[in-house]
Amino acid sequence: MAADIPSAPGTYRYSPGISWLRIGIALVSLLITMAMEWFPPAGGPVQASDNWLRDHFVRWHATDTPETRLTLVDIDEASLGEIGPWPWKRERLADLGELLIGAYGARAVAMDLVMPSGGDTEGDRRLAAMAEHGPLVLAQAFDYVARPTPVREGRLTGGVIRDAPGPGAATVAATGYIANHAGLAAARCTGNIGFIPDADGAIRRIPLWTHAAGRAYPTLALALLSCGISEHPGTDARLPLAGDATSWRVPFLRREEAYLSIPAADVLALRAPRAVFAGRLVLIGSSSLGLADRVATPLSSSTSGVTVHAAALTALLDEQAGDGIAPWPGRWLATIFALGTALLAILAFPRLSATRCTLLLMCAMAAWLLSAYRIAPHDPLFVTSGPLLGQLFLLAVAIPTEWRIAQLASSRLLSTLSHYVAQPVLDELLKSGLRDPMAPTQLQVTTLIADMENYTALVEGLPLEESVILTRGFLDCLTRPVLTHQGTLDKYTGDGLVAFWGAPLPRTDHADQALDAALGIVEEVRRFNVRRLSQGRTPVRVRIGVESGSAVAGDLGTPFRSVYTAVGDSVNVAARLQELARDYPCDIIVGMGTAALTRRHRLRPLGVVTLRGRAQEETLFTPVTVDTGPPPVSGLPHEQQDVAESRRRAEVP
Repeated sequence: MAADIPSAPGTYRYSPGISWLRIGIALVSLLITMAMEWFPPAGGPVQASDNWLRDHFVRWHATDTPETRLTLVDIDEASLGEIGPWPWKRERLADLGELLIGAYGARAVAMDLVMPSGGDTEGDRRLAAMAEHGPLVLAQAFDYVARPTPVREGRLTGGVIRDAPGPGAATVAATGYIANHAGLAAARCTGNIGFIPDADGAIRRIPLWTHAAGRAYPTLALALLSCGISEHPGTDARLPLAGDATSWRVPFLRREEAYLSIPAADVLALRAPRAVFAGRLVLIGSSSLGLADRVATPLSSSTSGVTVHAAALTALLDEQAGDGIAPWPGRWLATIFALGTALLAILAFPRLSATRCTLLLMCAMAAWLLSAYRIAPHDPLFVTSGPLLGQLFLLAVAIPTEWRIAQLASSRLLSTLSHYVAQPVLDELLKSGLRDPMAPTQLQVTTLIADMENYTALVEGLPLEESVILTRGFLDCLTRPVLTHQGTLDKYTGDGLVAFWGAPLPRTDHADQALDAALGIVEEVRRFNVRRLSQGRTPVRVRIGVESGSAVAGDLGTPFRSVYTAVGDSVNVAARLQELARDYPCDIIVGMGTAALTRRHRLRPLGVVTLRGRAQEETLFTPVTVDTGPPPVSGLPHEQQDVAESRRRAEVP
């Protein structure tokens, strides 16, 4: 994908149509990310992928650092075995609350259980007294599912008389509830333990505040925190409030193992150390499988429900202490990252192969995952998979499109260059990865110009058919050695050709390659003359000029015709040398530039001349043949060679 479709024949530059196509594809990828970030669909694969990523981020971020501000009291299997099966008598629950608040010195205690019906009178009386006058938080569970017959059991308590508890906190409307019985209606602090699970059943969000019958009710963690710091729970404006339009994403900053959990039986038997409760907030819940209070969370597929409230309480305590997670503009960061990826697709993809584009996109995905990992705790609203969806679109659309563009450009390149260079050179050129091999470039080249001597006189009296046979046969003698020795065929000049080495693929041995081809042409013409003499036809002579030097090589054509050629002083000198060969008995005249560069060929000087159109003198050379004598002149008769030798001696000192 390192080339573009030419905007016009003979050029290999960016095509406006293709550029707009790239921009359009990149823009669509950016719009996909923006749509996911600013208008995320509810449910479906997008939310599922976001939840999956965030769950992993939560697990990687969560620490085992002990939480020393709160303690869990667990009604576990061992406690049930020691105290007795559930449900326990209310007196037993009252004992648990009184011991925690009195003997153990807990700051406030919350019970993660609802008592919709009355139990033993004395136990309910003690619980009611603690809930009304002490720091005991009772629970009630709100329902958020629309049912034909709403669930309404017990009597709701607590809450504040307003539609929203304060700035920045949104409420979630409840459809029903299960509350405690009327005997506990005077409770000072009551918290909601109802959850709103995601589509996969996992608990990731909880409603900080729930709206029902014109009142707003706090979640259990917020009620416990409020009960522990205020005489008028739910009205303190200093409470940390956080949420979005529906619910609050629980950060789950610590793993379940970070929370100290004491069996309820140890508390009741006074076996637990007082230090683990003194001055702390306490949550009473159950991890027992028999009580069915286990839920799926980002931390685990089976977590005790009280751990969710503990995680929420930890985050609220951090926020209250000023140690909360600083908010970051995740949506904007995701959009900026997607914009960078789109620009990368526009600017980098056209210059790289499909494999490299894929690797680059994979690196961009990995970079975003690392970024999302860092951003996720600071912004609960942005969609972590938003930029990934845009990048997947580029992977599915942009890279195949670039591959197709590259294939079209390669086909055009093959079609054009196949007329100029040999197949091995073309193969090597494609492997080299040159982005625009036909662009005009200043290069060191060796030019070979060959021509038939007295062509006009030879064909003047020949029938058309024989003229065609002569011309084609002679040009074939010139062309085969050029292509065999990996030269670039510039053009045919009627009865001759122009070829050069060193472009479009630069090479260091271009002078030797050109001389190889020149000697090959002489040999081909010799064989051609042998056949012509055997047929009673007149032999022909080839004149070859070879010179090396700087030249501009590339497509110097127009929008109407592609012409790959080389222009420069060395090309002009080669033409003069070819013309000068008529005055020498040797077929190949080599200039000083080629003589200085050749490493595999021995040359002998022919003398010094001043070429037409040039002021300085030039030393001429010709390759030394095996017999070290004067080179044959394309198999000409000896009398013609003698004439050529006489003319040379008369004009060249």
